[in-house]
Formats: sequence, structure tokens, C-alpha cells
Amino acid sequence: MRIDKRPTRSPLPDVAMRRVLTCCLVSDLTSAIRTGSCRRLLYAGTAAVAALAVSAAALAHHGFGRFDRSQEVEFRGVITDIDFVNPHAYLHFDAAQADGGTIAMRCEMRAATLMRRSGWSAEMFTIGAEATVYGFGHRDDPASCYLEDITIGDAPGFNRNDQFDHASSANLENRPTHLASGEFNISGDWAQEQYVIAVPPDGSGGGLVPKSMIAGIESGELTMADVPPSGWGPRPVTFTERGQAEADAFVMWSPEDNPRLRCEPTSILFDWLFDGAVNRIIQAGDRIVVNYGLYSFERVIHMNMDEHPADIEPSYSGHSIGRWEGDVLVVDTIGFEPGVIAPPVRHSDRLHIVERYSLDTQTLELRRDYVAEDPVYFTGQYVGSDIVLPADVPYVAHPCDELAYEFIPEEQRGD
Repeated sequence: MRIDKRPTRSPLPDVAMRRVLTCCLVSDLTSAIRTGSCRRLLYAGTAAVAALAVSAAALAHHGFGRFDRSQEVEFRGVITDIDFVNPHAYLHFDAAQADGGTIAMRCEMRAATLMRRSGWSAEMFTIGAEATVYGFGHRDDPASCYLEDITIGDAPGFNRNDQFDHASSANLENRPTHLASGEFNISGDWAQEQYVIAVPPDGSGGGLVPKSMIAGIESGELTMADVPPSGWGPRPVTFTERGQAEADAFVMWSPEDNPRLRCEPTSILFDWLFDGAVNRIIQAGDRIVVNYGLYSFERVIHMNMDEHPADIEPSYSGHSIGRWEGDVLVVDTIGFEPGVIAPPVRHSDRLHIVERYSLDTQTLELRRDYVAEDPVYFTGQYVGSDIVLPADVPYVAHPCDELAYEFIPEEQRGD
């Protein structure tokens, strides 16, 4: 059952404002970052970062990319396949053309993880079913589109951001506060409350908001000033000269600069929260295993070590040792290979991160506070915190396949 009770029409004029809002939040900011103007604003100071927090969150994976917001398109055809993957799912269908022929279309949707959290499934897109797709065309590839709305068969149409009722996977009744070993119980599947586009009743000033605030924003009972920042962007930091230069030179939509565009993890800080990932914590005696859901990578926290070994092999997740201070898990991590903390903030192999995990047993909010230091790239500390809740769907190791046309090697295009 659909949560959004507003009448749905084809071609869904009730979501027209969402289209405009998506363009304004994503495409304009994308352009600004590409030209460097947004980078300069983002790092002009803490106030600028805070002011752009909600808009930056709307960038999601790679924002509007090469899709053209001025090129509205409509296709009718037959569904042939679906790639239900991160960072974006893709619907494939054979669309009818004016000359009587067909074109094999591939249209981008949200990440598979986000779709599952919104009550969607791959089974909704029945192979062989007739579909009408509304969206935006691609600047370079006539066979690609950004799927905004879709109608399948005679069923009511829906928007890419629509939420559907689904049973939560989390069984929180009688959850023990401590394990049999005596350790505080932080095991389970965790995720930030999902952020979804909402538009106020006057049609202005909307953006990404926590799912629980959608009704309040759209009724006017809440304003965008009430919306907490998603925390997906980089934290304010004072750069060294090298750090500033490399942040200024960072190309957000370049696979060479941005690990996400290579389907690789960014960092243990960034990937915990970004884009609504569902993560899993497993407490297993002398180690704690963390499965990150954004790009399905595993991290191990060693609970039986007081010091890091001298011969650490550098990696993107580093070497982590943990200890309990009462009911707070303190994790110390070094041994990183040079990389990116959060685009466009880079780090060296001297990065040192300390995290503190604490669970509110009443609200079941798992809070993480962290401090990072890297004398190569910043002179002060990189400080932040975030909160996740028991996930509304189970952790799934979704495959990552970057299918955006502009990121596919030329020799593979058209395969």
C-alpha cells in the first residue's frame, strides 16, 4: 500500500514541483561544483558548509550527472530487464519510436538499497509488462534517461521518491542491552533515517527531509528550517596548503578522483551514513565485524589488542582496535592507504581516526562521535557525529555497478 495518499494521475502533474525541485537542488549545485564555485564556497568557512548542508545532501551519488533537466522525455515500451544495484538501479525497456521501430532504453532510478527501504522491489518491474516512463533525457546518449515517474500496465503511476508500506525487519522486542559475554549489545542492522524529497504546500523551499518529516513539511506544519542536516557532506576543517590545493583541484565527477564512481569505498567515516546505507554490526568475541552496505565492504575491529601491530598493510579501512569504556565502544584506527575522507577532502597514510559508539537504550539511537587527524592535509581536527537507528530492512550485500553512460568505458558502451 502506498503511503502517499494524494491522488495519482498520469503523467503525474502532482509531482511536477518535485521535478523542478530535484533539478534546482541537484543540477544547479552539480554545475557549481564542476566549475569550482561551489568548492570555494563550501570551504570558505563553517557557516557556508552549514548553509549548504541540505542542498549538498541532494547530490546523492552523482546528482543529475549528464542528464538534461530541460529535456523532458516520455517513452512507452516493454520492460526487458532491471539492474537492481547500487549506486543506481537501471530499468531496461524497448521503447516504441515514431518510425515504427524500437530503441533499447536504460533509465536511471535510485539506489537499490534506497528503493528497498522505500518499499520497492525488483519484482515490481515485471519483464514483458508495458510501461510509460517520464523523465529527463541524457545529453550524450539518446538511449539513457533519468526516470522520474513510471506507470506499469493499468496500475496507478508512481514517482521515483514515493514511499510504500512495508513491514520493518527489525524485531526490537526484548532486545537485550548486553550480550552473554557482558559486552554492551550494539549488534544488528543500522541505518540513518531515510531522507526523501518533500515540497511545502506553497511549492517553494523544499528539499531532502527525514521520512518522518514528509507529512509535516508538505502540510506546512513544519518548515525546512526544522530539518536536521543529513551529515552526508564533508565536515568543516582547516586545511594545510597542500590540503587546500588538492581540495580545490578535486573533480567531483571524475572516477580518477572520486572512489564512488569506481564502485570503491570512500572511507569508514563517509560510507557509514552516505545515501542511506544499511550497515551490519556483528560482535564476535575478540572482534567486531562491520559490514558497510553502500559498497558492501567489511571492516574488522580487533578487541583483543592493546596496540596496533608494527607491520600494518595499508588499506582503505585501516587497522582498528577497540575497547569498552563502560558502555561506550572506543575504536582507534590507523594504517590507511592515501585516499578520500569525504569528497573533496583527501587524506594521507598518516590519517588517525578515533570513534566512540554509544547506544541510547530507550530510543535505540546508535550515536557515533569521531575525531580524525592528518598533519599532511589539515592542521586542526576533522570532527563529527552521526546517529543511526535499527534498519527498516535487513542488510544486503548489494552489488555495485556504475552504469551511468558517462562512466562506462567507451569500448563497453552499447554492449
